[in-house]
Amino acid sequence: MPSGVPSVSSESPPDVDGVIARIAREFDSLSKQQKLIARYVEQHRDRIGLDGILELAAHCGVQPSAVVRFAKRLGFSGFSQMQAVFRDGISRQIAPGRSYHLRLREVIEGGAKDLSSVEIAQGFLTGSMAAMQELRDGLDAEAFERAVRRLVEADQVWVVGVRRSFAVASYLAYALQHTDKRVGLVSALGAMQQEQVRSVRAGDAVIAVTFAPYAAETVSFAEQAARRGAKLIAITDSRMGELARLAESCLIVQDHATFGFRALSGTMGLAQSLFLAVAYQLELPHGGAPGARR
Repeated sequence: MPSGVPSVSSESPPDVDGVIARIAREFDSLSKQQKLIARYVEQHRDRIGLDGILELAAHCGVQPSAVVRFAKRLGFSGFSQMQAVFRDGISRQIAPGRSYHLRLREVIEGGAKDLSSVEIAQGFLTGSMAAMQELRDGLDAEAFERAVRRLVEADQVWVVGVRRSFAVASYLAYALQHTDKRVGLVSALGAMQQEQVRSVRAGDAVIAVTFAPYAAETVSFAEQAARRGAKLIAITDSRMGELARLAESCLIVQDHATFGFRALSGTMGLAQSLFLAVAYQLELPHGGAPGARR
């Protein structure tokens, strides 16, 4: 085990969130192969407790020995001890549709073609329910509170998200306009992002929404806004991505993919929760709630 890396304490057994948090803290010091494993572990934590070391190594494009070194780097005796933490995490989850969702995904990947429309809907909704449950149980309270405080304090809020994330960014811009904040949606209309970023000032709040593979437009806007002194709130799927490293507050959400289609249920739920918390802090009159105007 490398010096300076504390071993896993038997007095305080690690949990999945603790392992992920440690990986994020030590990400910069990991080797190139270990970073590949780290990103996979964070984004597929539900598979780590189920897949064998050969499957994990194949998914990451590394040798099994690299997976063992990664586990030892985190203070575990080997892959089996690390996997036991993730397996225990699965057993503790109270997501009633998770096992069905996984079975259904395996059926689709196996080539089944006779699913009814209702079965497709049920599979998709089941995955969405599981994602919402995971978001609720794993919400980073400190990061969420920081994000709310920053939005309450800022006079100007910018929201950026493209392609799949544009629906979430549009909702946040719409909802926040029901407050007294000045809100700007970075829509990329007319390729005007560079012009919009020039309007960002120190102390502004920027909400950036993007998921792997991360949108270059969103990351670029966030980088430039941060250089101009804006405070960044990231809504993303990894603490190890470039966007998370720029952010004052990083809100992690991982929606499930069903039939190859990744939902927005958890992400939209997080966005709505963020707005409601901000509105509450601002003591927004009931008549100004989003439902009051269509």
